[in-house]
Amino acid sequence: MITARPDPAIAPPPPAEAEAALLALHGVSKAFGAKAVLDQLELNVGRGELIGIGGANGIGKTTLLRICAGLIAADAGVVWLAGLHPRRDRAAFQRRVGYLAAGDRGLYARLTLRRHLELWGRVSLLSGERYRRAIEGTIDRLALRELEDSRMDRLSMGQRQRVRLAMAFMHEPDLVLLDEPLGSLDERGAELLRRCLAETTGRGGAVIWCAPQIGTEAAFDRSLLLADGQLHEASR
Repeated sequence: MITARPDPAIAPPPPAEAEAALLALHGVSKAFGAKAVLDQLELNVGRGELIGIGGANGIGKTTLLRICAGLIAADAGVVWLAGLHPRRDRAAFQRRVGYLAAGDRGLYARLTLRRHLELWGRVSLLSGERYRRAIEGTIDRLALRELEDSRMDRLSMGQRQRVRLAMAFMHEPDLVLLDEPLGSLDERGAELLRRCLAETTGRGGAVIWCAPQIGTEAAFDRSLLLADGQLHEASR
């Protein structure tokens, strides 16, 4: 007999201990072919928390972030963000997420910085005064004013990284997911990033920062290690 695979869009609610969390992952598993990447993973993230997750290259950190962002579905388990399901409540879920992928993807060479933010504001479903305020505030927050009319192919790698960070934070998401955010940033860029982290957690949002090593790059509330498909407390 062939057993039907459960539909994650009608998954059961998270356990009682996860109901108060902003983000809750319960029993999350993911495999690619015969390779299991996540195995019954558990994670509860509260409002105002900054979580650092370390782990070797290829261990599954990016897969975990993409599941948290609702970009890919887990093979098993439950994911909730502020009571929203990534498939059943897709538009509302996506409005509440900011995501920075590793590397330098997501930019268009011939578009200016301002045009990128205008485009991203529309993608993020901002409108009216909030749309305009988000663009101007983000330009100032990440010290991009002098670059706003520059095309992406005229910017340095560090400047492009600040643009990508601007796109992740500009719509004031409840949850910001960062995959190796310090890439190409100088100390000024790193300090601007830390200010964005403080603003996000200060208004009750949460941030998950993934990188091979988690140290003192930011004021992490918890440092975790992804290994063998599960999260463990990282040694200090």
